[in-house]
Amino acid sequence: MPVEITWWGHATCAVEDSDTRVLTDPLFARRLAHLRRRRGALPLPDARRADVVLVSHLHADHLHLPSLAALAPGTRLLVPRDAPRAVPGLRRLGQIRVTEMAPGDTTAAGGLVVRAVPARHDGRRLPVGPHRSPALGYVIEGEARTYFAGDTGLFDSMAEDVGPVDVALLPVGGWGPYLGDGHLDAGRAARALARLAPRSAVPVHYGTYWPIGMDAIRPHEFHAPGDEFVRLAARYAPGVAVHRLGHGESVRLEVAR
Repeated sequence: MPVEITWWGHATCAVEDSDTRVLTDPLFARRLAHLRRRRGALPLPDARRADVVLVSHLHADHLHLPSLAALAPGTRLLVPRDAPRAVPGLRRLGQIRVTEMAPGDTTAAGGLVVRAVPARHDGRRLPVGPHRSPALGYVIEGEARTYFAGDTGLFDSMAEDVGPVDVALLPVGGWGPYLGDGHLDAGRAARALARLAPRSAVPVHYGTYWPIGMDAIRPHEFHAPGDEFVRLAARYAPGVAVHRLGHGESVRLEVAR
């Protein structure tokens, strides 16, 4: 059975595997604080349909309460450990079922098993927030093993912690002219790809949101990361098929174990 990946922009993907639909870090907003959606139409309501939703960490462009509030009643939501304490609004989302996760935890979700893995990223809601939650990636295992990295930097034990995967959804950029610590740019993402050695990869987390009034400041950091990742992946991981999707585009991948 093929696995279908759809990229909706930023870190938001739909993964359809084993008759189960997974949504990652849903962000369905034209504007978020100082960020404006500059590329890709806002997805239609059907894009928000999911059996299980994964939240990688607490930053507002990954844990977006209005987008989560639009999920259908009964949707399963996996969040980092202690997220409801750090983000009280989560406790008011009575229509969804929240499960807290830490690195190494696994849970069954429909026809899938989802495993939380470490990420190198600040897991707090606010830079000076008192509450700490782990930043996570997730491995979604069904017909395929799909790694959603969330936000992360490159770290030595990445391949060991993630394990063998068939598909990697890797961040290759960000939402501003400069990337801080704990992020992958196109070059670091290509080196991560070489370590992980999946069959296929999809670049995400670039080319969607940008700070208002900063269009002319380092615009290549908005436009270039996807193509740059394709170029560098061919150098560092030539055996991996890279699928650079446009907003709302999908790829169906046949997985042979």
